[in-house]
Amino acid sequence: MATIKDVAKMSGVSVATVSRVINKSPKASSASIEAVTKAMQELGYRPNATARALVSQSTQTMGVLVADVSDPFFGTLIKAIDTVAHQHGKHVLIGNGYHSAEGERQALELLINNRCDAIVVHAKALSDDELTAFAKEAKGMVVINRHIPAIAERCVSLDNVQGAYLATEYLIRHGHKNIACIASNHNIEDVDKRINGYRQALKEHGLVLSEDYISYGTPSLEGGEDAMTNLLNRALPITGVVSYNDYMAAGALSTLDENDIDVPKHISIVGFDDGLIARYVKPRLTTVRYPIQVMAERAAHIALTLADDKALDPDMSTQYTPTMVKRDSVKSLL
Repeated sequence: MATIKDVAKMSGVSVATVSRVINKSPKASSASIEAVTKAMQELGYRPNATARALVSQSTQTMGVLVADVSDPFFGTLIKAIDTVAHQHGKHVLIGNGYHSAEGERQALELLINNRCDAIVVHAKALSDDELTAFAKEAKGMVVINRHIPAIAERCVSLDNVQGAYLATEYLIRHGHKNIACIASNHNIEDVDKRINGYRQALKEHGLVLSEDYISYGTPSLEGGEDAMTNLLNRALPITGVVSYNDYMAAGALSTLDENDIDVPKHISIVGFDDGLIARYVKPRLTTVRYPIQVMAERAAHIALTLADDKALDPDMSTQYTPTMVKRDSVKSLL
Protein backbone atom coordinates (compact mmCIF):
# COMPACT_ATOMS: atom_id res chain seq x y z
CA MET A 1 0.00 0.00 0.00
CA ALA A 2 1.40 3.38 -1.03
CA THR A 3 2.25 5.97 1.63
CA ILE A 4 2.48 9.74 1.59
CA LYS A 5 6.28 9.36 1.41
CA ASP A 6 5.90 7.31 -1.79
CA VAL A 7 3.75 10.08 -3.29
CA ALA A 8 6.33 12.71 -2.33
CA LYS A 9 9.16 10.69 -3.89
CA MET A 10 7.34 10.06 -7.18
CA SER A 11 6.15 13.66 -7.56
CA GLY A 12 9.54 15.11 -6.59
CA VAL A 13 8.24 17.28 -3.74
CA SER A 14 8.38 17.19 0.05
CA VAL A 15 5.93 15.36 2.30
CA ALA A 16 4.78 18.76 3.58
CA THR A 17 3.92 19.82 0.03
CA VAL A 18 1.92 16.62 -0.53
CA SER A 19 0.06 17.35 2.69
CA ARG A 20 -0.73 20.89 1.50
CA VAL A 21 -2.09 19.55 -1.79
CA ILE A 22 -4.23 16.93 -0.03
CA ASN A 23 -5.67 19.51 2.34
CA LYS A 24 -6.21 22.03 -0.50
CA SER A 25 -3.96 24.65 1.01
CA PRO A 26 -3.75 27.91 -0.97
CA LYS A 27 0.02 27.70 -0.50
CA ALA A 28 0.26 24.73 -2.89
CA SER A 29 1.37 25.78 -6.38
CA SER A 30 -0.44 24.61 -9.50
CA ALA A 31 2.65 22.65 -10.57
CA SER A 32 2.76 20.85 -7.21
CA ILE A 33 -0.95 20.08 -7.37
CA GLU A 34 -0.56 18.59 -10.84
CA ALA A 35 2.49 16.49 -9.92
CA VAL A 36 1.05 15.22 -6.62
CA THR A 37 -2.36 14.42 -8.13
CA LYS A 38 -0.71 12.43 -10.93
CA ALA A 39 1.45 10.50 -8.46
CA MET A 40 -1.51 9.70 -6.22
CA GLN A 41 -3.46 8.34 -9.18
CA GLU A 42 -0.56 6.17 -10.42
CA LEU A 43 0.15 4.80 -6.95
CA GLY A 44 -3.50 4.38 -6.02
CA TYR A 45 -2.88 6.45 -2.89
CA ARG A 46 -5.92 7.44 -0.81
CA PRO A 47 -5.42 10.07 1.95
CA ASN A 48 -6.13 8.89 5.49
CA ALA A 49 -9.41 10.46 6.56
CA THR A 50 -8.50 10.51 10.24
CA ALA A 51 -5.20 12.26 9.58
CA ARG A 52 -6.92 14.83 7.38
CA ALA A 53 -9.48 15.44 10.13
CA LEU A 54 -6.71 16.18 12.62
CA VAL A 55 -5.34 18.83 10.28
CA SER A 56 -8.61 20.41 9.19
CA GLN A 57 -10.47 19.81 12.49
CA SER A 58 -13.38 18.49 10.41
CA THR A 59 -14.34 14.99 9.28
CA GLN A 60 -17.10 16.34 7.01
CA THR A 61 -19.50 13.88 8.64
CA MET A 62 -22.72 14.13 10.64
CA GLY A 63 -23.70 11.43 13.10
CA VAL A 64 -27.25 10.18 13.60
CA LEU A 65 -28.36 7.90 16.43
CA VAL A 66 -31.74 6.17 16.02
CA ALA A 67 -33.46 3.20 17.64
CA ASP A 68 -33.66 1.02 14.53
CA VAL A 69 -32.83 2.09 10.98
CA SER A 70 -35.29 -0.50 9.58
CA ASP A 71 -38.23 1.44 11.07
CA PRO A 72 -39.77 3.69 8.34
CA PHE A 73 -40.17 6.49 10.90
CA PHE A 74 -36.41 6.61 11.38
CA GLY A 75 -35.89 6.26 7.64
CA THR A 76 -37.72 9.56 7.19
CA LEU A 77 -35.68 11.15 9.98
CA ILE A 78 -32.36 10.01 8.51
CA LYS A 79 -33.24 11.10 4.98
CA ALA A 80 -34.13 14.60 6.20
CA ILE A 81 -30.83 14.90 8.09
CA ASP A 82 -28.89 13.49 5.13
CA THR A 83 -30.43 16.13 2.85
CA VAL A 84 -29.23 18.92 5.15
CA ALA A 85 -25.83 17.25 5.52
CA HIS A 86 -25.31 17.13 1.75
CA GLN A 87 -26.27 20.79 1.47
CA HIS A 88 -23.32 21.49 3.77
CA GLY A 89 -20.92 19.12 2.02
CA LYS A 90 -21.11 16.42 4.67
CA HIS A 91 -21.94 12.72 4.79
CA VAL A 92 -23.91 10.82 7.42
CA LEU A 93 -22.81 8.07 9.82
CA ILE A 94 -25.66 6.11 11.43
CA GLY A 95 -25.77 4.29 14.77
CA ASN A 96 -28.57 2.01 16.02
CA GLY A 97 -29.44 1.98 19.72
CA TYR A 98 -32.04 -0.81 19.51
CA HIS A 99 -34.12 0.59 22.39
CA SER A 100 -31.49 -0.19 25.06
CA ALA A 101 -29.35 2.11 27.18
CA GLU A 102 -26.19 0.12 26.45
CA GLY A 103 -26.91 0.07 22.72
CA GLU A 104 -27.50 3.83 22.66
CA ARG A 105 -24.40 4.46 24.76
CA GLN A 106 -22.12 2.39 22.52
CA ALA A 107 -23.49 3.91 19.31
CA LEU A 108 -23.19 7.47 20.61
CA GLU A 109 -19.64 6.91 21.87
CA LEU A 110 -18.73 5.50 18.46
CA LEU A 111 -20.10 8.59 16.69
CA ILE A 112 -18.24 10.91 19.06
CA ASN A 113 -15.01 8.90 18.75
CA ASN A 114 -15.32 9.15 14.95
CA ARG A 115 -15.16 12.95 15.40
CA CYS A 116 -18.48 13.66 13.69
CA ASP A 117 -18.81 17.40 13.18
CA ALA A 118 -22.43 17.34 14.38
CA ILE A 119 -24.68 14.65 15.87
CA VAL A 120 -28.47 14.28 16.01
CA VAL A 121 -29.56 11.86 18.72
CA HIS A 122 -32.86 9.99 19.07
CA ALA A 123 -32.35 8.17 22.38
CA LYS A 124 -35.05 7.02 24.76
CA ALA A 125 -33.24 4.62 27.10
CA LEU A 126 -30.36 6.82 28.27
CA SER A 127 -31.05 9.11 31.25
CA ASP A 128 -31.29 12.90 31.02
CA ASP A 129 -28.07 13.20 33.04
CA GLU A 130 -26.09 10.93 30.73
CA LEU A 131 -27.31 12.67 27.57
CA THR A 132 -26.47 16.03 29.16
CA ALA A 133 -22.95 14.76 29.85
CA PHE A 134 -22.58 13.59 26.24
CA ALA A 135 -23.81 17.01 25.04
CA LYS A 136 -21.06 18.72 27.05
CA GLU A 137 -18.50 16.49 25.34
CA ALA A 138 -19.89 16.96 21.81
CA LYS A 139 -20.63 20.62 21.16
CA GLY A 140 -22.58 19.84 17.97
CA MET A 141 -24.96 17.33 19.57
CA VAL A 142 -28.74 17.83 19.41
CA VAL A 143 -31.44 15.59 20.89
CA ILE A 144 -34.63 14.96 18.89
CA ASN A 145 -38.06 13.81 20.11
CA ARG A 146 -37.13 14.51 23.72
CA HIS A 147 -37.02 17.55 25.98
CA ILE A 148 -34.23 17.75 28.56
CA PRO A 149 -34.45 20.96 30.66
CA ALA A 150 -30.68 21.19 31.25
CA ILE A 151 -30.01 21.38 27.49
CA ALA A 152 -33.41 22.66 26.34
CA GLU A 153 -31.90 24.80 23.55
CA ARG A 154 -30.41 21.62 22.06
CA CYS A 155 -33.65 19.62 22.06
CA VAL A 156 -36.23 19.37 19.26
CA SER A 157 -39.39 17.73 20.55
CA LEU A 158 -43.08 17.01 19.99
CA ASP A 159 -45.90 17.27 22.53
CA ASN A 160 -46.83 13.59 22.67
CA VAL A 161 -49.42 14.10 25.40
CA GLN A 162 -51.24 16.62 23.24
CA GLY A 163 -51.07 14.30 20.23
CA ALA A 164 -52.80 11.40 22.00
CA TYR A 165 -55.23 13.84 23.58
CA LEU A 166 -56.21 15.15 20.14
CA ALA A 167 -56.72 11.62 18.80
CA THR A 168 -58.93 10.61 21.73
CA GLU A 169 -60.87 13.86 21.78
CA TYR A 170 -61.51 13.55 18.06
CA LEU A 171 -63.29 10.24 18.67
CA ILE A 172 -65.17 11.68 21.64
CA ARG A 173 -66.39 14.65 19.56
CA HIS A 174 -67.73 12.13 17.06
CA GLY A 175 -69.85 10.48 19.71
CA HIS A 176 -67.54 7.66 20.84
CA LYS A 177 -67.43 6.75 24.53
CA ASN A 178 -65.95 3.24 24.65
CA ILE A 179 -62.51 4.06 23.32
CA ALA A 180 -59.62 1.61 23.52
CA CYS A 181 -55.91 2.42 23.37
CA ILE A 182 -53.34 0.32 21.52
CA ALA A 183 -49.95 1.14 23.03
CA SER A 184 -46.32 0.16 22.47
CA ASN A 185 -44.79 -2.26 24.94
CA HIS A 186 -41.41 -0.48 24.82
CA ASN A 187 -40.37 1.13 28.08
CA ILE A 188 -39.92 4.68 26.77
CA GLU A 189 -41.40 8.04 27.70
CA ASP A 190 -43.37 8.38 24.44
CA VAL A 191 -45.57 5.46 25.51
CA ASP A 192 -46.32 6.97 28.92
CA LYS A 193 -47.03 10.40 27.46
CA ARG A 194 -49.41 9.10 24.81
CA ILE A 195 -51.28 6.96 27.33
CA ASN A 196 -51.47 10.02 29.60
CA GLY A 197 -52.92 12.06 26.73
CA TYR A 198 -55.54 9.34 26.14
CA ARG A 199 -56.47 9.24 29.82
CA GLN A 200 -56.54 13.02 30.10
CA ALA A 201 -59.05 13.34 27.25
CA LEU A 202 -61.29 10.67 28.77
CA LYS A 203 -61.17 12.34 32.18
CA GLU A 204 -61.92 15.82 30.89
CA HIS A 205 -65.01 14.46 29.13
CA GLY A 206 -66.24 12.49 32.13
CA LEU A 207 -65.51 9.05 30.67
CA VAL A 208 -64.35 6.28 33.01
CA LEU A 209 -62.93 3.12 31.42
CA SER A 210 -61.07 0.19 32.95
CA GLU A 211 -57.41 -0.63 32.26
CA ASP A 212 -58.70 -3.49 30.08
CA TYR A 213 -59.26 -0.88 27.37
CA ILE A 214 -55.46 -0.49 27.02
CA SER A 215 -53.66 -3.23 25.07
CA TYR A 216 -49.93 -3.45 24.42
CA GLY A 217 -47.79 -4.78 21.57
CA THR A 218 -44.60 -4.09 19.67
CA PRO A 219 -44.82 -0.80 17.71
CA SER A 220 -45.25 -2.65 14.41
CA LEU A 221 -47.85 -4.20 12.12
CA GLU A 222 -47.59 -7.48 14.03
CA GLY A 223 -47.84 -5.69 17.37
CA GLY A 224 -50.99 -3.92 16.22
CA GLU A 225 -52.51 -7.24 15.17
CA ASP A 226 -51.71 -8.79 18.56
CA ALA A 227 -52.97 -5.82 20.57
CA MET A 228 -56.24 -5.69 18.61
CA THR A 229 -56.71 -9.45 18.99
CA ASN A 230 -56.31 -9.11 22.75
CA LEU A 231 -58.93 -6.36 22.85
CA LEU A 232 -61.41 -8.48 20.87
CA ASN A 233 -60.79 -11.42 23.21
CA ARG A 234 -61.83 -9.23 26.14
CA ALA A 235 -65.27 -8.77 24.57
CA LEU A 236 -65.40 -5.07 25.38
CA PRO A 237 -68.06 -2.81 23.78
CA ILE A 238 -65.44 -0.85 21.81
CA THR A 239 -66.50 1.69 19.17
CA GLY A 240 -63.20 3.54 18.79
CA VAL A 241 -59.44 2.91 19.04
CA VAL A 242 -56.48 5.26 19.34
CA SER A 243 -53.18 3.71 18.28
CA TYR A 244 -49.58 4.36 19.31
CA ASN A 245 -48.55 4.71 15.65
CA ASP A 246 -49.86 4.16 12.13
CA TYR A 247 -48.24 0.73 11.79
CA MET A 248 -50.00 -0.59 14.86
CA ALA A 249 -53.21 0.94 13.53
CA ALA A 250 -52.69 -0.83 10.18
CA GLY A 251 -52.13 -4.10 12.02
CA ALA A 252 -55.33 -3.53 13.97
CA LEU A 253 -57.19 -2.91 10.69
CA SER A 254 -55.96 -6.28 9.42
CA THR A 255 -57.19 -8.09 12.54
CA LEU A 256 -60.58 -6.42 12.33
CA ASP A 257 -60.89 -7.31 8.65
CA GLU A 258 -60.07 -10.96 9.42
CA ASN A 259 -62.88 -10.93 11.98
CA ASP A 260 -65.38 -9.30 9.57
CA ILE A 261 -65.53 -6.14 11.65
CA ASP A 262 -65.95 -3.17 9.34
CA VAL A 263 -63.93 0.03 9.84
CA PRO A 264 -65.33 2.59 10.41
CA LYS A 265 -68.89 1.18 10.39
CA HIS A 266 -68.38 -0.89 13.55
CA ILE A 267 -65.09 0.41 14.98
CA SER A 268 -63.29 3.67 14.25
CA ILE A 269 -59.49 3.97 14.42
CA VAL A 270 -57.08 6.91 14.77
CA GLY A 271 -53.34 6.44 14.16
CA PHE A 272 -50.28 8.51 15.07
CA ASP A 273 -47.38 9.84 12.90
CA ASP A 274 -49.09 10.32 9.50
CA GLY A 275 -46.57 8.02 7.88
CA LEU A 276 -46.81 6.91 4.26
CA ILE A 277 -48.83 3.82 5.20
CA ALA A 278 -51.68 5.97 6.56
CA ARG A 279 -52.59 7.06 3.04
CA TYR A 280 -52.61 3.60 1.49
CA VAL A 281 -54.43 1.32 3.93
CA LYS A 282 -58.16 0.84 3.46
CA PRO A 283 -59.89 2.82 4.77
CA ARG A 284 -57.37 5.65 4.62
CA LEU A 285 -56.24 6.34 8.15
CA THR A 286 -57.29 9.35 10.19
CA THR A 287 -54.19 10.10 12.22
CA VAL A 288 -52.10 12.57 14.22
CA ARG A 289 -49.40 14.25 12.16
CA TYR A 290 -45.91 13.98 13.57
CA PRO A 291 -43.78 16.47 11.57
CA ILE A 292 -40.65 14.35 11.84
CA GLN A 293 -39.12 15.55 8.56
CA VAL A 294 -39.37 19.21 9.55
CA MET A 295 -38.14 18.43 13.07
CA ALA A 296 -35.17 16.42 11.77
CA GLU A 297 -34.18 19.19 9.37
CA ARG A 298 -34.36 21.71 12.22
CA ALA A 299 -32.29 19.46 14.49
CA ALA A 300 -29.65 19.08 11.77
CA HIS A 301 -29.40 22.84 11.24
CA ILE A 302 -29.07 23.46 14.99
CA ALA A 303 -26.39 20.77 15.29
CA LEU A 304 -24.34 22.29 12.46
CA THR A 305 -24.74 25.78 13.91
CA LEU A 306 -23.48 24.61 17.31
CA ALA A 307 -20.60 22.69 15.70
CA ASP A 308 -19.47 25.90 13.98
CA ASP A 309 -19.58 27.82 17.31
CA LYS A 310 -22.27 30.11 15.92
CA ALA A 311 -25.13 31.65 17.90
CA LEU A 312 -28.52 29.98 17.60
CA ASP A 313 -31.43 31.87 16.11
CA PRO A 314 -33.68 32.75 19.10
CA ASP A 315 -36.75 32.45 16.84
CA MET A 316 -35.83 28.91 15.80
CA SER A 317 -38.65 26.58 16.94
CA THR A 318 -37.62 23.57 19.01
CA GLN A 319 -41.00 22.37 20.30
CA TYR A 320 -43.67 21.27 17.85
CA THR A 321 -47.40 20.76 18.20
CA PRO A 322 -49.15 17.77 16.58
CA THR A 323 -52.22 18.22 14.38
CA MET A 324 -55.06 15.98 13.23
CA VAL A 325 -55.22 14.59 9.69
CA LYS A 326 -58.79 13.64 8.87
CA ARG A 327 -59.36 10.78 6.46
CA ASP A 328 -61.78 7.84 6.33
CA SER A 329 -61.29 5.61 9.39
CA VAL A 330 -63.61 7.41 11.82
CA LYS A 331 -67.42 7.31 11.78
CA SER A 332 -69.58 9.82 13.64
CA LEU A 333 -72.05 8.26 16.09
CA LEU A 334 -73.91 11.53 16.65
